[in-house]
Amino acid sequence: MDFNLSEEQTLIVETAERIGREFGPQYWADLDRQQAFPAECWQAICDAGLAGAALPEAYGGAGQGMTEVALIVEALAAGGGGATLGQLFMTNPIFGGVSISKFGSAEMKQALLPRLIRGDMHFCMALTEPDSGTNTLAMKSFARPDGDGWRLKGQKIWITMVEAAQKMLVVARTRKPDEVARRSEGISMFMIDIDREGLSHTAIDKVGTRTLSASSVFFDDVRIEPEELVGTLHHGFQELLDVLNTERIVTTACMVGAGRLAMRLALDYAGQRKVFGDRPISAYQGLQFPLAQAHAELECARLMNLQSAWRCDNGLPYGSQANVAKLIGSQAATHAIERSMQTMGGMGFSKEFHVERLWRDARLFKFAPISEEMVLNYIAIHDLGMPRSY
Repeated sequence: MDFNLSEEQTLIVETAERIGREFGPQYWADLDRQQAFPAECWQAICDAGLAGAALPEAYGGAGQGMTEVALIVEALAAGGGGATLGQLFMTNPIFGGVSISKFGSAEMKQALLPRLIRGDMHFCMALTEPDSGTNTLAMKSFARPDGDGWRLKGQKIWITMVEAAQKMLVVARTRKPDEVARRSEGISMFMIDIDREGLSHTAIDKVGTRTLSASSVFFDDVRIEPEELVGTLHHGFQELLDVLNTERIVTTACMVGAGRLAMRLALDYAGQRKVFGDRPISAYQGLQFPLAQAHAELECARLMNLQSAWRCDNGLPYGSQANVAKLIGSQAATHAIERSMQTMGGMGFSKEFHVERLWRDARLFKFAPISEEMVLNYIAIHDLGMPRSY
């Protein structure tokens, strides 16, 4: 693996850094207070060609890979968006872009990918259910045959960006568990309109990531057309994992960026703050050592994530690397933000200095999109060969 960025990658990072600075911490603080969608920022990202970095050139994308996406998300998050910025990439280029570009029909790609890349259309994914949580295979949402299509009944929860999106990637059972040999069979993916008879949603009030809504979604006999199938009928679970593993890469990138942003805010504050004499508090080892440790942890998470993205781009298995990167990334970012807040003392608890928003937003990613405990289960079973514990 070559750690030197190509000339094109360097230009991409510089573009992302410029947009990140343009939509800095105060922009996100204002939207957080209003609980408003960051439409201007996302359009700027699309106008710069960053939303389609890993999507096919035939539909307006750049035809690059997850390495470029990781670099973009990290730079944007470090500019001001923090962890929330990554969710924009999870919902649109990943849930919408990866699922369609890898598993959608030619007609679906032609109709939807250019609009996603231009910023004309937003996406979300309905996967998690109230009674199953991380146990995806226990989902109860069921799409029964209805003529040449299906009728969907069920409920999803904690679905990001439903209120702003026009399309929803829905994961549902199309065969009941007692009709298949393995629980991973009988699962399918569909790309449906959110504005559709029988589909309703209710926002959930939450402590962080408040610029993007989270909702409970209800399907009451929702009609699904045959052309809305994404991937292979009844065999969509393995295809879903391709989508989810790329989501891990984006998650880690935004956490590293959020940690870098928090560190920058803390270092700026500590370099100016004087308490005992004329020396800034940044001269004290009691503050230096924790921040240096946090920096080292973020660097390790970043390198693990780039390895994961590189393996993905080169057609190598990367699930283990993506999960390890996500585990260390969320822990490193949380530590960096905590230490930054501690460095600022009481001012770190104020909204004026922005770290409190990063703190609130980052907490989500200790258990989402996959919890630390489930990542550790994965490592124990798949990497260490230990017995299944659940």
